[in-house]
Amino acid sequence: MNYSIADTLWVFLAAILVFFMNLGFACVEAGFARAKNTVNILSKNFIVFAVSSLGFLLLGWGLMFGGDNPFLGTEHLFVLGENDHAFYDGTLTSSVPFWGKFFFQLVFCGTAATIVSGAVAERVKYVSFILFSFVLTLVIYPIAGHWIWGGGWLADLGFLDFAGDTAVHSLGGWAALAGAVILGPRIGKYGRDGSPRAIPGHSMSLAVIGLFVLWLGWFGFNPGSTMSFQNPSDVVHILMTTNTAAIAAVLTSTAASWIIMGKPDLGMTVNGCLAGLVGITGGCAYVSVGSSLIIGALAGILVVLLVMFFDRIHVDDPVGATSVHLGCGVFGTLCIGLFAQEGVTTLSARSGLLFGGGTGLLAVQLIGVVSVGAFVLVTSGLVWLLLKHTIGIRVSAEEEISGLDIGEHGNLAYPDFSMVTESLTVSECAPAPGTQADFSVPAVTRDEAVPVVHNESPRAKITKVTVVASQNKFGELQDALEKLGVTGITVTNVFGYGTQKGHAMYFRGSPISPRLLPKIKVEVVICKIPTETLVRTVQDTLYTGHVGDGKIFLYDVEDVVKIRTGERGFDALQDEAAGAN
Repeated sequence: MNYSIADTLWVFLAAILVFFMNLGFACVEAGFARAKNTVNILSKNFIVFAVSSLGFLLLGWGLMFGGDNPFLGTEHLFVLGENDHAFYDGTLTSSVPFWGKFFFQLVFCGTAATIVSGAVAERVKYVSFILFSFVLTLVIYPIAGHWIWGGGWLADLGFLDFAGDTAVHSLGGWAALAGAVILGPRIGKYGRDGSPRAIPGHSMSLAVIGLFVLWLGWFGFNPGSTMSFQNPSDVVHILMTTNTAAIAAVLTSTAASWIIMGKPDLGMTVNGCLAGLVGITGGCAYVSVGSSLIIGALAGILVVLLVMFFDRIHVDDPVGATSVHLGCGVFGTLCIGLFAQEGVTTLSARSGLLFGGGTGLLAVQLIGVVSVGAFVLVTSGLVWLLLKHTIGIRVSAEEEISGLDIGEHGNLAYPDFSMVTESLTVSECAPAPGTQADFSVPAVTRDEAVPVVHNESPRAKITKVTVVASQNKFGELQDALEKLGVTGITVTNVFGYGTQKGHAMYFRGSPISPRLLPKIKVEVVICKIPTETLVRTVQDTLYTGHVGDGKIFLYDVEDVVKIRTGERGFDALQDEAAGAN
């Protein structure tokens, strides 16, 4: 067999760039997640490529490219069992050796699985995610891929998807949507009235670094899908449509968030760039550079609206994977039916609706979107439900609040730095033994609890009350203090431990001395609210009967001076951030 050195080198380079996108996904997801889940996010992005590689190697490739059966591959399914892969000489291209083609398709398979990771972040069980990823890449992805790229029934209909808007992005998005819905939202994501709450990621710097890695990788993802460098004009055309859509989406997503939210939200801009890249992926070889500008611009607006939409319908997606990959993957697939131009490259042989091709191509694209969406949503949903009712798919509430890094891995990404944890409201959260800390000391009843005795002087005085407690009760404490009439509080994230000691952690198999536990310190200064009333309110709110409920410290304050007006005492406390009525 005579292979092309140029084509092989091109596929080799493109495959490496797509592989490098794993780092980009890891950084974006970790940046958009909270610090306490960083190890878990990074670990999932490691393990998912290994799992998807194994699944695709064992059976996935064969199901995807094994013959021309309309629905799935049926011939030469097990590539590991054969030394002669001549059966696949004509698959995709004849100018690149078998294992070169295999690896290029493998990294695409891994990308589809990685998409799911972000949507189920911060609450999915590590082992459940691994098992789901294995099934996705062993069976679900290859079957849908066969329909589109393996000579299946969609390919026979004339369905177009050059680099994977449907085969990779929306497929991963449908699987992610099923997981996010079945898992349910993170604790604290929605208020008592159902309104969404922001849960900011811990590092926009990391997210932006990841974005640029992904942007770079897309220059292998889309142009590399030619699998040939025999026609350089096609390659550079795809390069330009890819980049043009991205830059247009950056601008429109920034503008849309600025108009809708009042500020140019960086997170939306990051997702906007990714939306433009996804939106052009399927049609990058079939549309003009001018059309790519329009497609990218529309994708940038669409993703902002979709992020807000999924939030409102209680689909909690910490990184926006469903909005970016599902929403814009579907959008990009349909755009082929609108913007495709015959002859714009040597690979484009059909025109869409806006360029005189009628509705035929658009109808085929719609059939592809619906059929792949239904297949993936149903099959992935069944896998998620099977896992849910067997080994479970969600970590405990205690583990979710303390962080998956500790609960799932026994590590912290930032062991020497304070972690910012947002307010969460949890009705009951007494950690199980061994999940957050060793609660070997038995719980006590309320009657057995030692009452706080506070002797009030007959004159009004100023008292500072400091509460140090577990972070998971802060939302309830804040509500209780507001109902009591406290006009302001000072809140600090701190670390410490009492009888709980610290987390047991390991690094490379070696134990680390106990680390400090994350705590919340709440400080208020009161004058006319009875101290005993405040103390009892705090006790009633924070009490669980377990070690770690926290402590209350009471201090006499000599005086308070308001800097702006010079007012002193009670007058200085009114309407200030550390005061009370």
